[in-house]
Amino acid sequence: MESLFVSALVVAIAEIGDKTQLLAIILATRFKKPVPIILGILVATLANHALAALAGSLASDFFGGTWFKWAIAVSFIAMAAWALIPDKVDDDMPGGKGRYGVFLTTTIAFFLVEMGDKTQIATIALGARFHNMLLVAAGTTLGMMVANVPAVYFGEAVTKVVPLKYVRLGAALVFLGLGIWAAIEAMR
Repeated sequence: MESLFVSALVVAIAEIGDKTQLLAIILATRFKKPVPIILGILVATLANHALAALAGSLASDFFGGTWFKWAIAVSFIAMAAWALIPDKVDDDMPGGKGRYGVFLTTTIAFFLVEMGDKTQIATIALGARFHNMLLVAAGTTLGMMVANVPAVYFGEAVTKVVPLKYVRLGAALVFLGLGIWAAIEAMR
Protein backbone atom coordinates (compact mmCIF):
# COMPACT_ATOMS: atom_id res chain seq x y z
CA MET A 1 0.00 0.00 0.00
CA GLU A 2 3.01 2.27 0.51
CA SER A 3 3.56 2.35 -3.25
CA LEU A 4 -0.05 3.44 -3.82
CA PHE A 5 0.01 6.26 -1.28
CA VAL A 6 3.50 7.56 -2.10
CA SER A 7 2.70 7.47 -5.84
CA ALA A 8 -0.58 9.35 -5.33
CA LEU A 9 1.03 12.00 -3.14
CA VAL A 10 4.04 12.56 -5.39
CA VAL A 11 1.98 12.93 -8.56
CA ALA A 12 -0.78 15.03 -6.96
CA ILE A 13 1.80 17.55 -5.80
CA ALA A 14 3.85 17.42 -9.00
CA GLU A 15 0.76 17.88 -11.18
CA ILE A 16 -0.19 21.26 -9.71
CA GLY A 17 0.80 23.88 -12.25
CA ASP A 18 1.92 21.19 -14.71
CA LYS A 19 1.08 21.54 -18.41
CA THR A 20 -1.51 18.77 -18.23
CA GLN A 21 -3.30 20.60 -15.42
CA LEU A 22 -3.20 23.75 -17.53
CA LEU A 23 -4.66 21.67 -20.37
CA ALA A 24 -7.47 20.55 -18.02
CA ILE A 25 -8.26 24.21 -17.29
CA ILE A 26 -8.21 25.11 -20.98
CA LEU A 27 -10.50 22.20 -21.91
CA ALA A 28 -12.87 23.03 -19.05
CA THR A 29 -13.17 26.67 -20.06
CA ARG A 30 -13.48 25.79 -23.75
CA PHE A 31 -16.02 22.95 -23.57
CA LYS A 32 -17.80 23.54 -20.22
CA LYS A 33 -18.56 19.79 -19.96
CA PRO A 34 -16.73 18.52 -16.88
CA VAL A 35 -17.82 14.85 -16.88
CA PRO A 36 -16.45 13.87 -20.33
CA ILE A 37 -13.29 15.88 -19.63
CA ILE A 38 -12.74 14.08 -16.31
CA LEU A 39 -13.41 10.69 -17.92
CA GLY A 40 -10.98 11.53 -20.74
CA ILE A 41 -8.30 12.49 -18.19
CA LEU A 42 -8.92 9.23 -16.32
CA VAL A 43 -8.66 7.00 -19.41
CA ALA A 44 -5.58 8.80 -20.77
CA THR A 45 -3.83 8.73 -17.40
CA LEU A 46 -4.61 5.06 -16.77
CA ALA A 47 -3.16 4.11 -20.15
CA ASN A 48 -0.15 6.41 -19.99
CA HIS A 49 0.79 5.71 -16.38
CA ALA A 50 0.23 1.95 -16.64
CA LEU A 51 2.74 1.87 -19.48
CA ALA A 52 5.14 4.13 -17.55
CA ALA A 53 4.89 2.08 -14.33
CA LEU A 54 5.37 -1.12 -16.34
CA ALA A 55 8.44 0.35 -18.05
CA GLY A 56 9.92 1.34 -14.71
CA SER A 57 9.18 -2.01 -13.12
CA LEU A 58 10.61 -3.95 -16.07
CA ALA A 59 13.68 -1.76 -16.19
CA SER A 60 14.34 -2.38 -12.51
CA ASP A 61 13.94 -6.15 -13.00
CA PHE A 62 16.20 -6.14 -16.06
CA PHE A 63 18.88 -3.76 -14.83
CA GLY A 64 18.80 -4.40 -11.04
CA GLY A 65 21.87 -3.91 -8.91
CA THR A 66 23.37 -1.10 -6.90
CA TRP A 67 24.17 1.15 -9.86
CA PHE A 68 20.50 1.04 -10.97
CA LYS A 69 19.38 1.98 -7.45
CA TRP A 70 21.70 4.98 -7.67
CA ALA A 71 20.22 5.88 -11.07
CA ILE A 72 16.74 5.88 -9.49
CA ALA A 73 17.99 8.09 -6.64
CA VAL A 74 19.55 10.54 -9.10
CA SER A 75 16.37 10.56 -11.22
CA PHE A 76 14.26 11.57 -8.20
CA ILE A 77 16.73 14.34 -7.36
CA ALA A 78 16.62 15.52 -10.98
CA MET A 79 12.81 15.52 -10.73
CA ALA A 80 13.18 17.78 -7.68
CA ALA A 81 15.06 20.32 -9.79
CA TRP A 82 12.59 19.96 -12.68
CA ALA A 83 9.64 20.54 -10.33
CA LEU A 84 10.99 24.03 -9.59
CA ILE A 85 10.65 25.05 -13.25
CA PRO A 86 7.18 26.44 -14.02
CA ASP A 87 5.28 24.89 -16.94
CA LYS A 88 3.60 27.03 -19.57
CA VAL A 89 0.90 26.16 -22.04
CA ASP A 90 2.45 25.57 -25.46
CA ASP A 91 0.73 27.24 -28.40
CA ASP A 92 0.83 23.97 -30.34
CA MET A 93 -0.63 21.90 -27.50
CA PRO A 94 -3.32 19.42 -28.58
CA GLY A 95 -6.86 20.30 -27.66
CA GLY A 96 -8.12 21.92 -30.84
CA LYS A 97 -11.77 22.60 -31.45
CA GLY A 98 -13.02 19.19 -30.42
CA ARG A 99 -13.76 17.65 -33.82
CA TYR A 100 -13.87 14.28 -32.12
CA GLY A 101 -16.03 15.22 -29.15
CA VAL A 102 -15.04 16.35 -25.69
CA PHE A 103 -14.16 12.89 -24.30
CA LEU A 104 -12.00 11.75 -27.23
CA THR A 105 -10.35 15.17 -27.59
CA THR A 106 -9.46 15.14 -23.90
CA THR A 107 -8.25 11.53 -23.96
CA ILE A 108 -5.98 12.03 -26.96
CA ALA A 109 -4.71 15.44 -25.82
CA PHE A 110 -3.92 14.22 -22.31
CA PHE A 111 -2.22 11.05 -23.47
CA LEU A 112 0.01 12.97 -25.90
CA VAL A 113 0.79 15.88 -23.60
CA GLU A 114 1.66 13.50 -20.75
CA MET A 115 4.38 11.83 -22.88
CA GLY A 116 7.73 12.85 -21.41
CA ASP A 117 6.01 15.00 -18.78
CA LYS A 118 7.43 15.13 -15.27
CA THR A 119 4.54 13.10 -13.85
CA GLN A 120 5.14 10.36 -16.43
CA ILE A 121 8.87 10.33 -15.68
CA ALA A 122 8.03 10.23 -11.97
CA THR A 123 5.73 7.26 -12.65
CA ILE A 124 8.57 5.42 -14.39
CA ALA A 125 10.85 6.10 -11.42
CA LEU A 126 8.14 5.06 -8.95
CA GLY A 127 7.55 1.85 -10.92
CA ALA A 128 11.27 1.10 -10.74
CA ARG A 129 11.40 2.00 -7.06
CA PHE A 130 8.39 -0.02 -5.88
CA HIS A 131 8.32 -2.87 -8.45
CA ASN A 132 4.52 -2.86 -8.40
CA MET A 133 3.05 -1.69 -11.70
CA LEU A 134 -0.59 -1.94 -10.64
CA LEU A 135 -0.35 -0.04 -7.36
CA VAL A 136 1.99 2.61 -8.80
CA ALA A 137 -0.27 3.18 -11.83
CA ALA A 138 -3.33 3.29 -9.56
CA GLY A 139 -1.60 5.71 -7.20
CA THR A 140 -0.29 8.04 -9.89
CA THR A 141 -3.67 8.03 -11.60
CA LEU A 142 -5.32 8.86 -8.28
CA GLY A 143 -2.83 11.69 -7.82
CA MET A 144 -3.59 13.04 -11.29
CA MET A 145 -7.33 12.95 -10.60
CA VAL A 146 -6.93 14.65 -7.20
CA ALA A 147 -5.06 17.48 -8.89
CA ASN A 148 -7.09 17.73 -12.11
CA VAL A 149 -10.73 17.26 -11.07
CA PRO A 150 -10.74 20.54 -9.11
CA ALA A 151 -9.00 22.21 -12.06
CA VAL A 152 -11.79 21.05 -14.37
CA TYR A 153 -14.55 22.22 -12.05
CA PHE A 154 -13.01 25.47 -10.93
CA GLY A 155 -11.02 26.28 -14.07
CA GLU A 156 -8.99 29.44 -13.92
CA ALA A 157 -10.06 30.24 -10.35
CA VAL A 158 -7.79 27.41 -9.11
CA THR A 159 -4.72 29.11 -10.53
CA LYS A 160 -5.55 32.30 -8.62
CA VAL A 161 -6.06 30.53 -5.26
CA VAL A 162 -3.07 28.16 -5.22
CA PRO A 163 0.34 29.81 -4.87
CA LEU A 164 2.08 27.74 -7.55
CA LYS A 165 5.63 28.68 -6.56
CA TYR A 166 5.09 27.17 -3.10
CA VAL A 167 3.47 24.07 -4.55
CA ARG A 168 6.43 23.62 -6.91
CA LEU A 169 8.76 23.97 -3.93
CA GLY A 170 6.74 21.35 -2.01
CA ALA A 171 6.87 18.99 -4.99
CA ALA A 172 10.63 19.52 -5.26
CA LEU A 173 11.05 18.66 -1.57
CA VAL A 174 8.98 15.47 -1.98
CA PHE A 175 11.10 14.38 -4.96
CA LEU A 176 14.29 15.27 -3.10
CA GLY A 177 13.12 13.21 -0.12
CA LEU A 178 12.43 10.24 -2.38
CA GLY A 179 15.87 10.67 -3.96
CA ILE A 180 17.56 10.68 -0.57
CA TRP A 181 15.50 7.66 0.50
CA ALA A 182 16.51 5.78 -2.68
CA ALA A 183 20.16 6.78 -2.15
CA ILE A 184 20.12 5.43 1.40
CA GLU A 185 18.70 2.16 0.14
CA ALA A 186 21.37 2.02 -2.59
CA MET A 187 24.07 2.25 0.10
CA ARG A 188 22.73 -0.82 1.92
